[in-house]
Amino acid sequence: MVDKIIRATSIRPAASDANGNGPGRTVALAGATGLVGREILLGLLADNSVASVHSLGRRPLDVQHPKLVSHVVDFTALPTLQAFDETYLALGTTIKIAGSQAAFRAVDFDANLAVARAILAAGCRRLGLVSAMGADAQSSVFYNRVKGELEQALATLDFEALVIARPSLLIGDRNVLGQPSRAGETIGKYVSTMLRPLIPSNFRAIAAIDVAQALLARVPVAQGREVLLSGAMQGKGSHAGKLR
Repeated sequence: MVDKIIRATSIRPAASDANGNGPGRTVALAGATGLVGREILLGLLADNSVASVHSLGRRPLDVQHPKLVSHVVDFTALPTLQAFDETYLALGTTIKIAGSQAAFRAVDFDANLAVARAILAAGCRRLGLVSAMGADAQSSVFYNRVKGELEQALATLDFEALVIARPSLLIGDRNVLGQPSRAGETIGKYVSTMLRPLIPSNFRAIAAIDVAQALLARVPVAQGREVLLSGAMQGKGSHAGKLR
């Protein structure tokens, strides 16, 4: 399948019924407690065309909403899932938090792939993935190689649409998630702000909300395999949903 590299001018909001008419979409999200996952969740809950959001996670969410159903699951032994209209994969960790390369791979590769296979078996044909800039199955860098291997594995599955977001350095409010701030992100944000005109768009730090909104716009309407580059996703989150 040929990749479609999506540029800034080609990312358009998905069509939706502003009045919420019709049955609405049923959506699954794995990884709602992360930076991008949280923004995807907020966007879905604020979307009138979405009837229900099913969160798949290792622990219950601290969010309550009439459209939200939280499922506590074991990603090594997923239950049979219902058919969703679309699914978003935002599961991820760091080697520092995971404790080892094997533990990192168990989350970033194994868990994401397990969800993809489970939702495909249940009838879902649209998938969005939070990957990373530099993802390459042949990379000598472990992090980039795992991300690339996941992209490669997902591409072999029979999805009608597979949308892959490849953000650069992510920035966002980790305190809201109960996570400590990361020094690298703070430095990256400062450098990107000071030197922004000199940094190519794909290498600038990007807000998690921009990545989420770009995926939310493309997954419902995409055909085939698309790659959203970091520069194309900049500035897409100015109207993201907020929980009331």
